[in-house]
Amino acid sequence: MTVMAERAIQQMSVEEFERIAKLVERESDAVRLEFINGRIGIKGMTGGDHSEIIRWLQERCIQARPDVWLYAGGELGIEVGAYRKGRAKPDAILAPRKTFLGQGDWSDASRVLMVVEVTSYDWDTDRRDRKEKPSAYAAAGIPIYLLVDRDHCTVTVHSDPTVDGYGHRHVADLGKKILLPEPVSIELDTEGLTDFLS
Repeated sequence: MTVMAERAIQQMSVEEFERIAKLVERESDAVRLEFINGRIGIKGMTGGDHSEIIRWLQERCIQARPDVWLYAGGELGIEVGAYRKGRAKPDAILAPRKTFLGQGDWSDASRVLMVVEVTSYDWDTDRRDRKEKPSAYAAAGIPIYLLVDRDHCTVTVHSDPTVDGYGHRHVADLGKKILLPEPVSIELDTEGLTDFLS
């Protein structure tokens, strides 16, 4: 990419990004676009293990909290980051039922209780899932960010959001129990997740 092209992307407005994202996603089911820290990110198709991890989490959430739903699949877009100038499509979003009723392509994140990302085996996973997304989700005021890290065989719970990031970070090896604190209030026994590490 040329220096001029990089500058154009860095100066892109949210409205320009939304137009591009709509065009790309209309043409391809294989690509989802995000806009975090002024940079376009590309999320490719997920594999079967990735989908099974989300399904496993859905089951646990509905058993523990039937009043909320874990929306899965990265289809829902939310406004994130400082002053909501970012756009993300998390792998899953925990929110009260009907939170997204009547919302457009990019919903306000104020009712979101938790976002979930499952690492992919992409070259930019470290930057995207471990650095940029925690910052953006915290700035949006999302109470919990759950990262299922298949590279490190860990689960990380980020909580206590501030404009500068999450104030608390708890890491547990897959197979251990970990608490998703208020407002989620679910204890996850992650033993079952070890089946999906391929």
